[in-house]
Amino acid sequence: MRAVTAEEMAEMDRTAIEDVGIPGVVLMENAGRGATEIMWRYYPGLDGKRVVVLAGGGNNGGDGFVIARHLWQQDVEVAVCCLKTFESYRGDAKINLEIIQKLGLFVEEFTDSSRLAALRRRAEDADLLVDAIFGTGLNAQVRGFFREVIDLVNSFRKPVLAVDLPSGLNASSGLPLGTCIQASVTATFGLPKVGQLVTPGCSYVGHLEVVDIGLPRDLFETEDPPRIWLEASDLAPLVHPRPCASHKGTFGHVLVVGGSVGKTGAGAMAGLGAARAGAGLVTLAVPASLHGFMEMKLTEVMTEPLPETAEQTVATTALPRLTALLADKQALALGPGLSVQEETTQVVLRLLEDCPCPILLDADALNGLAGHLEVLGRAKAPIILTPHPGEMGRLLGCSGAEVQNQRLAAVQSFSREYAVTVVLKGARSLISSPKGRLGINSSGNPGLASGGTGDVLSGLIAGFLAQGLSPFDAACLGVYCHGKAADRLAVRWGDRGMLATDLLEEIPVVLNALAEQGS
Repeated sequence: MRAVTAEEMAEMDRTAIEDVGIPGVVLMENAGRGATEIMWRYYPGLDGKRVVVLAGGGNNGGDGFVIARHLWQQDVEVAVCCLKTFESYRGDAKINLEIIQKLGLFVEEFTDSSRLAALRRRAEDADLLVDAIFGTGLNAQVRGFFREVIDLVNSFRKPVLAVDLPSGLNASSGLPLGTCIQASVTATFGLPKVGQLVTPGCSYVGHLEVVDIGLPRDLFETEDPPRIWLEASDLAPLVHPRPCASHKGTFGHVLVVGGSVGKTGAGAMAGLGAARAGAGLVTLAVPASLHGFMEMKLTEVMTEPLPETAEQTVATTALPRLTALLADKQALALGPGLSVQEETTQVVLRLLEDCPCPILLDADALNGLAGHLEVLGRAKAPIILTPHPGEMGRLLGCSGAEVQNQRLAAVQSFSREYAVTVVLKGARSLISSPKGRLGINSSGNPGLASGGTGDVLSGLIAGFLAQGLSPFDAACLGVYCHGKAADRLAVRWGDRGMLATDLLEEIPVVLNALAEQGS
């Protein structure tokens, strides 16, 4: 599903109203009615309950008036608290305010801090609050009376339905603007907003529901949307039927280069991840002294011993053998458990320049790349980087916390500047292409906060690369399947104690479900 910024959504609304001729009051009616339907779906026992609508001064407040009218018509006790004077409302919001006033709904003004105590008394008796204070156009810090109101609402710890998005949230960045409503459910209009999907914004949204408000489909449907909220319907077309005459050479050969003393498991899990993605052949190349252990551990994955340093890491003398191995490979996964030994880092940098097939860099390959980003410009093949926030911070020369505070900006600016595809891992992982396309992952849970899960992901993406998917598509499919496998496990076991290797058996189930949906 396409995701939009606040500016893109505003332009779609403007086009629908001014160019297509759909009256704004019709869109407002559709929005309010759809939000009310969602309210009933999540809170079916509204009969006999009390709902308080907190209405701001713009169209978001107008949406709240429509919701109040529909609730009133359905015999729900509803009160409307206007946070602006009645005279200040304009346009479609004014029309809907006048309608509920004529119908006799309880509507009262609460416009400054002197009325905060009265607002508290009104709202604390409610069973459900409707946040219709600010819409997607908010782009300044929330201060004064409105900040007091939002903090008051959060202090009640009552169910809150947010209209379009939680008030105080930046719809494009996902950052709270000083303070933000903590919603239970958000009924957003037209399309999901980027800020609702990424962290930290998603933690304020609660359950997100998208309301069709009647915008013409050709306003937002496009073959290659710039931002995608990754769902099964988006990824099913990437999982193609397998011809009856297929053989192991049909689906590509992945070379995984990784492993060092104490970290052999990382390379093994990456190799198994590539195999579970459906790659026809997988070879794991490790330092020679570790090779015997990998031969005993792995059966479906082939192994290759490499010349090593005194520290039992891959040596520069391994480069001729790696060059020969890469001659017939369709993807290289470089880095799981590799180490950051100085000579091994030189191997990483040389392979980046000379590798003839698409490359995925993870873990120690990323750490070795830090400080040598210029090599990315000399690469012959497409590159995917899969950093967690700490690794991204090392690449950018900042802290992981700084990356987390600006996840969108960090991943998109880096992928554009260095012409690489970047997967910024974490809750709601982000995938950014060199041309600016953005994927926001919808799958996954805290069970993935376990050592080795990133190595499985690296193998998955490399496996999809070897089967011919573009770097962006391979990364999106890998991240989604990885998270979906964890979601399947969480249904059975919960999200505690999940191991990286547990994911492997779920991957084919996820892929087959996507294949059936796409057929």
